[in-house]
Amino acid sequence: MTASLPQIKTGPLPDPAPPRTGAAPAMPPPAHATSPRGRRIPALSGRQKAAILVRLLIAQGAEINLAALPEAMQTELTEQIAAMRLVDRDTMEAVVGEFVETLEQVGLSFAGGIDGALKALDGKLSPSAAQRLRELAARRDNADPWERIASAELDDLTGILQLESAEVAAVVLSKLSVKKAAALLGRMPGERARRVAYAISRTGGIAPQTVARIGRSLATQLDQRPPRAFVAPPSDRMGAILNLAPSEIRDRLLAELDEEDRGFAAGVRKAIFTFAHIHSRLQPRDVPRVLRDVPQADLIAALAAALGAGETDEARSAEFLLANMSQRMAASLREEAEARGPVKARDAEAAMATVADAVRGLLDSGEIALVDEDED
Repeated sequence: MTASLPQIKTGPLPDPAPPRTGAAPAMPPPAHATSPRGRRIPALSGRQKAAILVRLLIAQGAEINLAALPEAMQTELTEQIAAMRLVDRDTMEAVVGEFVETLEQVGLSFAGGIDGALKALDGKLSPSAAQRLRELAARRDNADPWERIASAELDDLTGILQLESAEVAAVVLSKLSVKKAAALLGRMPGERARRVAYAISRTGGIAPQTVARIGRSLATQLDQRPPRAFVAPPSDRMGAILNLAPSEIRDRLLAELDEEDRGFAAGVRKAIFTFAHIHSRLQPRDVPRVLRDVPQADLIAALAAALGAGETDEARSAEFLLANMSQRMAASLREEAEARGPVKARDAEAAMATVADAVRGLLDSGEIALVDEDED
């Protein structure tokens, strides 16, 4: 926090370090800097400037997350705020002006530390290199192990927690997001889930140091697992393959997978996205964005084939697309689809696949997100 706030440039500013204990002076004595209105103001340390900015942001109702700072920096900042008294308007304006000028001069901002670098380079490093860097980051004293745990795959967390007590599992569920904790609890057998749920009731008095030790131990176990050759889960990879397979082959393989492994088949179905899923999983607001990437001829062929398919998911998806565009465009496309007449099965499937590919392309780029079928 202090390193990002340089000294006011209108005069030499010493940086006294107030004692950690006892009363500290509200402001250092000599006044060397000058305010925008020409008034002499006290010289400020970087720590005092940070205290002024934080206090001002809080007074203005801004949401700031100081918990992301190292604990030592949080302590120093709090002590400095406690030592401050009155700050005149000229001093406040000088600090704010300097801070704004500093922000305007920033060209690039790099994530601090190995943890931040790993997040920025996620998916760009080889599995073995990322593994070594995670192990290095885990050994750092200021690394937060719960960030590593929160980003772990459900399969990895499930395997590790099988060997831990119900109390440890209860701590993990309490530290994860509600959605991920619910998914993890749902993977546990009934009796195990009951014991973990009851153990959560006994986590009220657990010490922060104990939670930190649990986090470091689990993060170490995660980092010691051998790197995977494939980043995507097997169900996602199979789903991506079946997305491009003909519908007859896709339906037959899914039925056979149900007989072999019902859980794996359910994961594959969730990873599949075809034209038939548009009406149930695409956000209405994303329809215009998707259709911009679809050639007109393919869109008309897909609509013509789907609207003539009777009471099917394909027909519902076609009506969904038409309902979420301008009425004039919808009427024009409907007329062209009716004039197009019957579409050969192969051409219809290719046209519908083009529309679905446009949705998947926007998903891969992060421009849109599908509706989660597991949520209301």
